[in-house]
Amino acid sequence: MAKRSAGLLIYRRNDGDIQVLLVHPGGPFWAKKDDGAWSIPKGLVDEGEDELAAAQRETGEELGITVDGPFTRLGAYKQPGGKIVIAWSVEARAEIDVAAIKSNNFTMEWPPRSGSMKEFPEVDRAGWFSLSEAEVKILAGQRPMLADLARQLDAG
Repeated sequence: MAKRSAGLLIYRRNDGDIQVLLVHPGGPFWAKKDDGAWSIPKGLVDEGEDELAAAQRETGEELGITVDGPFTRLGAYKQPGGKIVIAWSVEARAEIDVAAIKSNNFTMEWPPRSGSMKEFPEVDRAGWFSLSEAEVKILAGQRPMLADLARQLDAG
């Protein structure tokens, strides 16, 4: 069975325009990548865990904040590597200061085969982007989420 991740596509309205919050992955592999590297806050769903609860937990771990609903399911998106990402949209009810995010950390051997373990933030930065900017920044497999959000908001 394909691995499943769950996440939140957080949006806000800014002078009539929609902006979405995206996160940039931390660690040395992503350090010099920008366009096509950003993501919604998301992470793996634990065995038997409710998918929305996983999305909320992972968002909290990556941003250091709690995001309140209401949440609207956007869909399930198969990624190029085979993982399924289940996403919900939610409008930010309070200002989220992307400069003040507090991500959890992970440990990996760095440099490779050095025997030295280093700690890195799971997310090294976050940003608000218009839908057209986000289309360039977000991972290719997550781009359909942006179109689905736009359709969802037009219908609402």
